Amino acid sequence: MIAQFFGAVFGLLAVILGAFGAHALKKKFTVDQQQSFETGVRYQMYHAIVLLIVGRLYDDAPLYGTISSLFIGGVLLFSFSIYGLCLSSAFGQKLRFLGPITPLGGLLLVGGWALLIYQIFQQ
Repeated sequence: MIAQFFGAVFGLLAVILGAFGAHALKKKFTVDQQQSFETGVRYQMYHAIVLLIVGRLYDDAPLYGTISSLFIGGVLLFSFSIYGLCLSSAFGQKLRFLGPITPLGGLLLVGGWALLIYQIFQQ
């Protein structure tokens, strides 16, 4: 149930942030910032959908909690660090400490996918 909850929340926020980035921030962002922001939104939405599926199909699997946690943590670190970098840069005070957080989030996402593959083959 936790995966489905976060999947739904992440999906909702991806739509809101995607619209916000495409419209409200369009004139504030550079082309690179716009593309980076869109990457964060896209990855967030992909993993929102995956969390909904994992929550539905694998909620009784032994690795369910770990897989869900990796995807949730990965989205928070990956996508939200990108949002922070883009927004802080667009408004003149880039939060550089967020830069190294993005790849850590990516590693968590990769770990979630790897465990999901492992879980699929264990059935």
